[in-house]
Amino acid sequence: MGDPFFDLALLGTGRSRSMSPENRTGEAGGGARAVEGTGRLAARDLGQGWKVSPSIVIKPDNHAVLADIAGSGVVQHFWITTHPRFWRSLILEIFWDDERSPSVRVPLGDFFCHGWSEPSLLPSLMVAVNPRGGFNCYWPMPFRNHARFVLSNVGSDEAVVYYQLDYCEDQIPSDAAYFHAQWRRSHPLPAKTNHVIVDHVQGRGHYVGTYLAWQSNHTGWWGEGEVKFYLDGDRDFPTICGTGTEDYFGGAWNFEQPPGQYQAFSAPFSGLHQVIRPDGLYASQTRFGMYRWHLADRIHFQENLKVTIQALGWRQDGRYLPLQDDIASVAFWYQTEPHQPWDAMCREALDNT
Repeated sequence: MGDPFFDLALLGTGRSRSMSPENRTGEAGGGARAVEGTGRLAARDLGQGWKVSPSIVIKPDNHAVLADIAGSGVVQHFWITTHPRFWRSLILEIFWDDERSPSVRVPLGDFFCHGWSEPSLLPSLMVAVNPRGGFNCYWPMPFRNHARFVLSNVGSDEAVVYYQLDYCEDQIPSDAAYFHAQWRRSHPLPAKTNHVIVDHVQGRGHYVGTYLAWQSNHTGWWGEGEVKFYLDGDRDFPTICGTGTEDYFGGAWNFEQPPGQYQAFSAPFSGLHQVIRPDGLYASQTRFGMYRWHLADRIHFQENLKVTIQALGWRQDGRYLPLQDDIASVAFWYQTEPHQPWDAMCREALDNT
């Protein structure tokens, strides 16, 4: 037909389901049955079916299972919200098909491109953040036997969390890969080293996205560093090497427009959606949020993958200046299972959120 939306008219065999505090199991006809919950007092004059359980409370050093799904299907949409002060202290883990090591382990805010815990709008295709702190994820997440979403509170205060996870029970094609995401932080980046966005990826798959939460710890421009993709046995030199940080995220010339001002932007595939300024343009401790979705240009690998980024500024004499900035990243990719267990660097980074 030549119409990219024509499949909206095609009938399928799946069954739509949803899990939320009002239907913790996702069973058919299981919603709005709660008689206890965070809305019980507000609904005391109305009774069952009137928003009795819209949210959950996760106490410090505890976790909540947001979804535990048996069978095959695909997660199609994940919405969640909580107070911004919990965006780095709530850790999202996702397990596919009864695996012991999670395929996703990322602080909640970073997963939704908000590592700095300050709300901003983000109208991209795969992650949308709407007023005020409404997190939406549209990455398709297929599974064959089981899916489990766990949210852990590593902070010191109890967190109130609202969420809804929409999925379809259906058969999954044999060539469908599993969704993965990994978080890392260099705080600060050691001198003359690269920040590792992801490493130790083994198997066959494709890389689909990057989020960076970047704090400049030096005055002046910070984004001359290149993003490098090491594919299928690359060692000293990568197969794919970009031309600069702002170039990789779809911008140019320091993101300045007009001259002397950072211009935040959000597009379907890439953006500089956060510019948090202490003052001025190039002042120290300016913070940024950037995303890049590789939807039309996914990065394919057949055996292994590593992704890094440099932190470079300028010296007054026109030479590059290696920087020691605060950089946190999330890598998003699909791959065959099993995946490599989380390495020590990633675990240590999460322990120091």
